[in-house]
Amino acid sequence: MPLHLIKLAVGCESVKELKGWVAERARTAKQKGLPRHHVHITRMTPKRVDELLTGGSLYWVIRGEIAAREKIIAIEPFRDRDGIGRCRLVMQPRVIAVMPRPMRAFQGWRYFAQSDVPPDLGSAGTGLAALPEPLRRELRDLGLL
Repeated sequence: MPLHLIKLAVGCESVKELKGWVAERARTAKQKGLPRHHVHITRMTPKRVDELLTGGSLYWVIRGEIAAREKIIAIEPFRDRDGIGRCRLVMQPRVIAVMPRPMRAFQGWRYFAQSDVPPDLGSAGTGLAALPEPLRRELRDLGLL
């Protein structure tokens, strides 16, 4: 069973904005002749790499709710120019919206068990994927989702 990570998308206001960030990074990578992966750098390196690489995703918390995910395809520890250990989380450049679920703020990333992940929004079968994100957020705030 895959293991996942969850992290705050600091400064991001919507899934649409996150998709824009990822698309821009993919365009920049393509122009530089690099693979079109989305890379996020963290301070800490996960210890449970094998479990994360067997189908794990990075779940993004946006404005207080779990809102999207990206599939993790590699985890690359490295040292920066100052000799500080860092880690590249390499993901497929495809942001997948998930059923919104409230989540409190936290620092860094956390492991996220398969049993706790929300389903993908498109597979929910409720037509929610067709609703604009602000409307979905409003309905969730009203307790209707």
